Amino acid sequence: MNPTSKNIVFEPSWNGIRSPWIGTKNIWDLFVVTNLFDVDIYNEIKSKKANEWDKEFAEKIYDEMKRNKMFITNLGKCTQIDARPIQNSVYEKYLNLLEKEIEIVNPKVIILFGNQVSTVFLKEKTSVSLCRKKEFTKVINDKEYKCYSIFYPVGNGRFNTDKSIEDILWIEDEVLNKKVGSC
Repeated sequence: MNPTSKNIVFEPSWNGIRSPWIGTKNIWDLFVVTNLFDVDIYNEIKSKKANEWDKEFAEKIYDEMKRNKMFITNLGKCTQIDARPIQNSVYEKYLNLLEKEIEIVNPKVIILFGNQVSTVFLKEKTSVSLCRKKEFTKVINDKEYKCYSIFYPVGNGRFNTDKSIEDILWIEDEVLNKKVGSC
């Protein structure tokens, strides 16, 4: 989605990477529980206040993500003063940019966090609670990408973090680790 202006990367003095979830804590719970993130780095994240993050620490986190072959981006390349809802039409303006990012990264799987991002990206009304573990196909310049919608594990979605974890583990096991020709 979009970061708020309370995120450290929007401080005028910030000179590090401007990537999603810098200075936040909750999202990393999801990645460490699904074995997609180093526990020691996770513990560092949990011990730091947002204003204690610096350029080197942010790079360390994103190096760990690269090591685990994860790429995270926001659909909306905008920010606002608080976390109030944004209309789909705002996010739709960023779809072309997101699709260019996807072409560059060429992911094996795209995980979409939440109903709104899923709906805008897939261009169909999506309810995560009704389509868990369902594969969607997104075609970008004649290439098909596998997509899965999961609960957004921040804000009200944190109450469904257990389901987000279950779905990511399922995607790892059933989609990414599936052996060709296996039954």
